[in-house]
Amino acid sequence: MAAQLEEQAVDPAPEAGTSADVFLDGVRKAYGDVVAVDDLTLEIARGEFFTMLGPSGSGKTTTLRLIAGFEQPDAGRVFLAGQDVTRVPPYDRGVNTVFQDYALFPHMTVAENVGYGLKIKRVGRREREKRVEEALAMVRLPGLGPRKPAQLSGGQRQRVALARAIVNEPEVLLLDEPLGALDLKLRQEMQIELKRIQREVGITFVYVTHDQEEALTMSDRVAVFNHGRVEQVGPPAELYEHPANEFVASFVGVSNVLVREQDGRPVRFSVRPEKIRLLDDEDVPDSGAQVETGQIREVVYAGPTTRYVVDLEDGGALMVSRQNLETTSAQALATRGTTVRLEWRREHVLVLDDSNKEDE
Repeated sequence: MAAQLEEQAVDPAPEAGTSADVFLDGVRKAYGDVVAVDDLTLEIARGEFFTMLGPSGSGKTTTLRLIAGFEQPDAGRVFLAGQDVTRVPPYDRGVNTVFQDYALFPHMTVAENVGYGLKIKRVGRREREKRVEEALAMVRLPGLGPRKPAQLSGGQRQRVALARAIVNEPEVLLLDEPLGALDLKLRQEMQIELKRIQREVGITFVYVTHDQEEALTMSDRVAVFNHGRVEQVGPPAELYEHPANEFVASFVGVSNVLVREQDGRPVRFSVRPEKIRLLDDEDVPDSGAQVETGQIREVVYAGPTTRYVVDLEDGGALMVSRQNLETTSAQALATRGTTVRLEWRREHVLVLDDSNKEDE
């Protein structure tokens, strides 16, 4: 049996995954009657910033744990850099993981935390100190090596955790919602920093999040998870502008869904809030555009933009997003209860059908 497992660990990947840093081949994982990952095949290219996006319970974190080796698949195989590592323990895989809770040693200094993995690998002191300094400079924390984690802010601790991971020069870096504990402004700053670091070090990043803005901001490609399966994989712009189905349209951004009669049958379609134009009295609709009349039910003033909820005369409601180029909060809020015309162009409409409807 041991010989069989050893032989399996060095099997070459199927041809489809030979150029990938990570290749999942028909992977399945269940916990009792709950199928967390369902026959998943996924390929992540070398040097890619790849994000697994989805709601809680969609299977994205389980997939990350399967790549890391913290979980074993019930079926299928896991390949790293073309080698089958399905039965290889986590410590023998060329990956490191960054968690949301940092997992720093409180009794160690920042430098000791960053260099811990190198010390375990018996890297010499001088080389270890050099690489620790380089890693701290990479995450823009030079000179903070002597401090303890308790002396750092949340964002700084997350940078230390990142430095500790990249100092080991892994083939793949796994990040499990690492920014979830940070406040909004710091999270947005760290999104830009993470992308910069990934570009500079050239390591494959596999990132897990339920935050669509993070996915759209940082990723080269995104996989949208739902019930243990991937609904769509592609660049952020493709997922947002050309969603494969209603689930992707509604989860990646906000999407309105309406039903209208066409050729004698009801047709379901979606349109993004920012693609809908709120017409002023003097505005003339574009030729060929769809125009509907409704009443503004709710107004949410959000600084740069205002969101309107409009009940349509022909049934249904739409969320409309409008930039406040010349609109004050008083002007926006005063529109509540007024009758308006809405316009959207047909190329911004995604037609849906029953096969695309999310299971209830």
